[in-house]
Amino acid sequence: MDKAIDFLKNKHGHGQIKICVSGAAETGHCGLNALEKAKELGREIARQGAVLITGATTGFPLWAAMGAKEAGGVSIGMSPAASEREHVEVYKLPLDYLDLIIYTGFGYPGRDLLITRSADGVICGCGRIGTIHEFTVAFEDGKALGIYEGPWEMGRELNSILEKSHRPNNKIVASDDPKKLVEDVIAIIKRDKIAEYKITNGHGVESFM
Repeated sequence: MDKAIDFLKNKHGHGQIKICVSGAAETGHCGLNALEKAKELGREIARQGAVLITGATTGFPLWAAMGAKEAGGVSIGMSPAASEREHVEVYKLPLDYLDLIIYTGFGYPGRDLLITRSADGVICGCGRIGTIHEFTVAFEDGKALGIYEGPWEMGRELNSILEKSHRPNNKIVASDDPKKLVEDVIAIIKRDKIAEYKITNGHGVESFM
């Protein structure tokens, strides 16, 4: 019976952890080896069995997606565009390294909200104002948050925001080690993750999906 329950729970896959990587589309300010660090972060997310979600953009998120795919992971993109054509021709965004692209049609601000809410946790690497936006939305939503520290300013900026926020939060971790950072974010996610769910079959009997 236990094996049957495990099979059914794995079959519908709702327990799959989803981690958003937030970062800059333009990475000239990110310092040496920033893109390789993004790639290793993506690899680590895949190695630890999580699905990667990005903003379907260039730069830091794209290299995280490259790393995830290299490691055999699943990569999902949330586009600000309303269609594939708009994604490519208007926003000038890539299609590569993404198993699925969801075309939100909500521009960058609306996309930011959807991307963080679709994820169980958010890891912020080298970024710009959009990364700060995604960080603060995820903070307000009570998501697990990881600050990926590196040769860029964003880690210091986010820690400074936290120091001045006057809002304690026990769901935020920081590290320059992608393996440890992903492990710590997943541990926070698992504290609140729904382990199982049931439905009623119409006769008052509950069963696993």
